[in-house]
Amino acid sequence: MRSKFSKKVQDILSADSKTVFITGDLGYNALEAIQATAKERFINAGVAEQNMVGVAAGLAYKDFETFVYSIAPFAVYRCLEQIKIDVCIHNLPVYIVGNGGGYGYGIMGATHHAIEDIGCLSTLPNITCWVPAFSEDVDYCLDQIITQKKPAYLRLGLGKSYQVKFDIAAINHIVKADIPEITIIALGPVVHNAIEAIGENNNIDLFTILSVPIIEMNEKLLKSISQARKVIVIEEHVERGGLGEHILSLLAKRNIHLLKFLSLHAKGYPSKLYGSQAFHQKESGLDAENIKKEISQLLLS
Repeated sequence: MRSKFSKKVQDILSADSKTVFITGDLGYNALEAIQATAKERFINAGVAEQNMVGVAAGLAYKDFETFVYSIAPFAVYRCLEQIKIDVCIHNLPVYIVGNGGGYGYGIMGATHHAIEDIGCLSTLPNITCWVPAFSEDVDYCLDQIITQKKPAYLRLGLGKSYQVKFDIAAINHIVKADIPEITIIALGPVVHNAIEAIGENNNIDLFTILSVPIIEMNEKLLKSISQARKVIVIEEHVERGGLGEHILSLLAKRNIHLLKFLSLHAKGYPSKLYGSQAFHQKESGLDAENIKKEISQLLLS
């Protein structure tokens, strides 16, 4: 996703001389082309994330649109107060970009993981969190961000391409069933594990959500949930403040009743060990094997 992001941002910088890109001394072997395009509008703020966001807010106050780039935990947790006070309350066009969302940085451990970022940011005023699931989603998310011109968080991960073409939207119907028995809703690249788990099942609907808070619950998703009444939410994020709670809140407001609801989410560090992203997904039950088992059990219930 990072290479797709870099190419798209180059286009944005070329088209708009009032766009600035700030990095927290990160992104090498990925941002050089952005630097060449932006020239004096490319700023390396150093390892000073709070100041970086404050500078971005000041530029935005003077009518610049500003991208702020770091790895996800550094871009979110270290400067959460500045994001809230300087950016969100003033509804400024500052776009926080966090690379390696979820367990993306694997063996580097909790200091480099972002499994609470959506919960932290989605509660702040005016901000929308964008989480592409496939590499093709990155352009769409960035188009939405620069069109809306308001606070935004873009969570990048290791997103593969998806072979079936579809018109990308904030909610995407990836796997379609004639009459769904289960509706699966995934956030981010962990959807690839869900696709593997579903396999040849023809009675499961799979959707991806690209924005939190959800901009709107589209009719296809509502129809699927109403038909199946069994929902699985899959996200590389802790349960509290994640997509699952958000979905349940929206369904409750619409008075839609479910027979079964299952949240597959990041569980932190059950074994107190660090490993690869795949290791942490397996510990949290986010791997394809466990998702397949949960689908089988839910179909029988």
